[in-house]
This record gives sequence, C-alpha cells and structure tokens, in this order.
Amino acid sequence: MPENYTDPSGNTEAFRAFNQTPEATPTEAPSRLPLIVGAAVVVVVLVALVAWLATG
Repeated sequence: MPENYTDPSGNTEAFRAFNQTPEATPTEAPSRLPLIVGAAVVVVVLVALVAWLATG
C-alpha cells in the first residue's frame, strides 16, 4: 500500500514560504488602570454615603 503522506518540512519551497510569512504581532491588552480608579471612587463614595447615613 503506497504512502500518500508528504512531509511538509521535506519540501523546500513550502518551508521557504512558511519561513517568509510575517509573524502576527501580539496586540497589547488595554490598560486596567481606569477600571481600578473607577472602582476605588465608587467604594469611597459608598463608604462616605454609609457614614453620612449612620451619623444623620
């Protein structure tokens, strides 16, 4: 029974085409700093509201 599988690494032309393809540049993840600052502001406002209601 003949083997129909062709090893792609054995083909010089296919290897050169693979080797010359540009690598995908990883995209930078968005900064989480605004989310953290926003959450901190919400926590401060809630604590101030609870303190104001507790003393009033």
